[in-house]
Amino acid sequence: MIVKTVTLDKPDRIIYMDKRVKFDFEIYFTNGGSIKGDDFRLDISGDNISDRELADYIVTDLRLLMVGQTIIRNKVIFEETHKRKPINENIKHDLLIDLSHTIEHGLVTYKGLPAPIVCDYLSREDSRQFYAEGTEFQIGKIEMVSNTGTYIDCPFHRFENGKDLSEVGLECFTDLDAIVISVPFSETLAITEEYIKGYEIRNRAVLIHTDWSTHWNTAKYYENHPYLTEGAAKYLRDCCVKLVGIDSHNIDSTARKTRPVHTTLLGADILIVEHLSNLSLLPKEGFAFSAIPPKFKGVGTFPVRAMAKLTKNI
Repeated sequence: MIVKTVTLDKPDRIIYMDKRVKFDFEIYFTNGGSIKGDDFRLDISGDNISDRELADYIVTDLRLLMVGQTIIRNKVIFEETHKRKPINENIKHDLLIDLSHTIEHGLVTYKGLPAPIVCDYLSREDSRQFYAEGTEFQIGKIEMVSNTGTYIDCPFHRFENGKDLSEVGLECFTDLDAIVISVPFSETLAITEEYIKGYEIRNRAVLIHTDWSTHWNTAKYYENHPYLTEGAAKYLRDCCVKLVGIDSHNIDSTARKTRPVHTTLLGADILIVEHLSNLSLLPKEGFAFSAIPPKFKGVGTFPVRAMAKLTKNI
């Protein structure tokens, strides 16, 4: 879709003004050689374009390979009728949506567990004694339990002989075909299998959107939160889902000491992601989900940068 600038010439007439850009460029190739262009012109959508985007336009339009340094000079944007369809008409664009909470010093994720300590191991000021004038670095120090922020659970978290983070393959938590199932906490806290029936969930990441994340970092977040029932967990297991996520304090009820959902899912090598956020920004399906932890040996839970990737034509 082309974005036009709208100007009012007369009260009864709207004029749509196309935008074009004029510029000089130099493109150098990593295997040697270069090409240059003077007073080159392109149709653009919108009122502006960065040098990086402009260089990407040229590379795409000319189908160039082995491109290294690109230089754009004398860029001027002006109004002129488009000569052809924009070159990015059918280019696919990945929209990334962050589904993680921010971890900061003193943040309590799980009531009863200590908050993380985030500080300097080497401050910028102290680093100056080790480097030349004008050069300084910061090395951070983090002390925390693994259940901090938005985190992933693998089988070792529940089972002594289950796979730990170093043994779980990348394909288990990266670019998973995903679906969002909305069950607002205002409707129910106990999410049974009846709420997740009727969806295409086999071999997918199933993200349960309860909207409980609106209470994040408040006293209310830790008590009377939404959770899955054991029946729901067994249904997800029997449907062979790959991963289950939830935007709540725990995927199990914390009102009792048993954890049937963790037991059922992790016992079937189905990963769990808890404390998600921003699920309201996602479509019901048609996106990929990732929640990638570090490769730790002997650890069953760790914070992740959970994200959704939506691919759209631009």
